[in-house]
Amino acid sequence: MGFIVAFLFPRLPGILVTRGKGFNVNFPPHPEPIPLSPHLTQRVLHMRMFYWLGLIVSFIPLFFGLLSVKWGNVPFGFGLWLSSGWFILSRLQTFIGGPKPPWTLDMAQRLQIISNQVKSDSKCCESISPEWLLSGIYCTVCKDKLDDMPRPDLGRKRSDGFFMGVIRLIASDGNPFFTSDDKKIDTDNYESE
Repeated sequence: MGFIVAFLFPRLPGILVTRGKGFNVNFPPHPEPIPLSPHLTQRVLHMRMFYWLGLIVSFIPLFFGLLSVKWGNVPFGFGLWLSSGWFILSRLQTFIGGPKPPWTLDMAQRLQIISNQVKSDSKCCESISPEWLLSGIYCTVCKDKLDDMPRPDLGRKRSDGFFMGVIRLIASDGNPFFTSDDKKIDTDNYESE
C-alpha cells in the first residue's frame, strides 16, 4: 500500500491540475490537434514545471516512509521509502545521460521559433495554419510538415475519460507515443520538407 501511495503522490500535481476545466480553456478538446499559439508554449512550460515539481513532492512520502520505518508500520513505511526513492532516482538520472523529460525548455523554444517563422516570409503557403499533431507540426492548409517534433501529453482532459487518461499518463510518463527521426535539434533550419 505504501508503494502505491508513494508512486501516485508525486504525479498528482500533473494529473489533477492539468486535467481541470479552467486549465484547458484555450485548447481544443482531445483528440483534436492543437494550433500553435502562446498558450501552447506556456502549456509546455507548465508541464515542464509539474514534471520537476513531482521531484520535490516525492520527498514528502520519502520522509514519512523513513519515520514509519523507525516508529510506525515498517512494511508501509518501506513501501513509501522504496517507491519515493526510485522516483527521485529516475528523475535525477536525466542529468547523467538518461532520457530527457517529455517537456523541455528546448521544446518551448522550438514551438516559438516555428510560430515566428509562420509570420515571416519563409512560410509554406499564404494562409498558413500550423497545428501540432501526434507525429509533428503540420500546416493544415497545404499539409506541409513544419517540424517532426512528436507531441507529448499536454494535460488535456482525454475523450476516453479521466481514469484512462491517468492510466496512459502513468504508463507513458507523459512521453510521446511517436519518436522523432532527428537526434540533433537544428533551430536555424525549420523550412518545410
